[in-house]
Amino acid sequence: MTQRDCVYPAFKPMTSKYDTRQVQITGAFIAFVLVHVACVGVFFTGVSWSDVALAVGLYALRMFGITAGYHRYFAHRAFQTGRAFQFLLAFIAQSSLQSGAVWWAAKHRDHHSYSDTPRDSHSPRQYGFWFSHLGWIFHEEAQKADYGRAPDLTRYPELMWLDRNRFLPGIVLGFATWALFGWSGLFVGFFCSSVALYHATFAINSVAHVVGRQRYLTGDDSRNNWWLALLTFGEGWHNNHHYFMASTRQGFRWWEVDVTYYLLKGLSALRLVWGLREPPAHVVAGQRSLSAEIKERVAAHLAASFSVEKIAERARVRWAAANPGQRWEDFCKRAQEKLAQVHLPELPSLDEMRARAQRMFARSPAMDEIIARAREMLEQAVAAQLALQPVAVRA
Repeated sequence: MTQRDCVYPAFKPMTSKYDTRQVQITGAFIAFVLVHVACVGVFFTGVSWSDVALAVGLYALRMFGITAGYHRYFAHRAFQTGRAFQFLLAFIAQSSLQSGAVWWAAKHRDHHSYSDTPRDSHSPRQYGFWFSHLGWIFHEEAQKADYGRAPDLTRYPELMWLDRNRFLPGIVLGFATWALFGWSGLFVGFFCSSVALYHATFAINSVAHVVGRQRYLTGDDSRNNWWLALLTFGEGWHNNHHYFMASTRQGFRWWEVDVTYYLLKGLSALRLVWGLREPPAHVVAGQRSLSAEIKERVAAHLAASFSVEKIAERARVRWAAANPGQRWEDFCKRAQEKLAQVHLPELPSLDEMRARAQRMFARSPAMDEIIARAREMLEQAVAAQLALQPVAVRA
């Protein structure tokens, strides 16, 4: 990402992984389970159409708080607003019982910097579907957020107070729902809609990195998923978003429904928000320049799709057939000066790597550069496997 397009540092690789077995039974875990269990209350109170309407209304209001507040405003600063409306957005978002707005933003900025690498605590590629969906929430290390990621937010004392009292808005809303609409309103309107919000939001971490289409090359597994976009008011256009996260609008094409963006346009007409950002034409067309970090990440993924061990073994077998009675290890020890002459026809050609890249990734103007770098990485890996210096191998 360029400095102009994001507020977080560039991708930095990390090899250590979270132990997915270290899920703790904490107060938050118990509360999460109890919110689900509370939905059983509908069998005792019954369900009226007014309860269903309340549930839909609270789902829509809080989904907007999550998508416009947590995500597009606090995490990405994709539009601007005043201090009072900023606090209101945070309050509505936190009434979904999904932690504090400052924590959410800091954690999400980590996600974009390290997407689908070991440092991304909710990556299906790294940790499996269910851990990415909800297991990470109850993992002490995976839950940690670096508040240094959000200095633009931590300077507001009212936001930090709300962040420290992260579940207060949800408790206030739950009590108000009970007081105004009774027990059926509480169980159906509040608890059932809260559970639906949980899993619709979590599906962006899990489903939107597994199921759908990749229109743009982003260096991760983000995908566009139309039905998830409907459920989450536009968040399902996840590959679009990862390609150009500075945009307020995530449905880049006219047919890509983005309810959050439409509502923000309405609020901008009322001058409650402003500075909404559209994706430029070259971005929509897929012509955006990729950062060196993303190109390196994609090249590494392509290189890793070939078996270094098999290529090296085929090279050893061929060399042994051409040099009967000699050991490859002895050759390496006594004839380092000859290694520059070693030829490895076992390496895939650039055309073969290009064919595989076309199957694996979306199109990009940088693809030739990525393929060349991937082949260089593969050469180096095979050379290391053969106990050669990387510069000693030529293809």
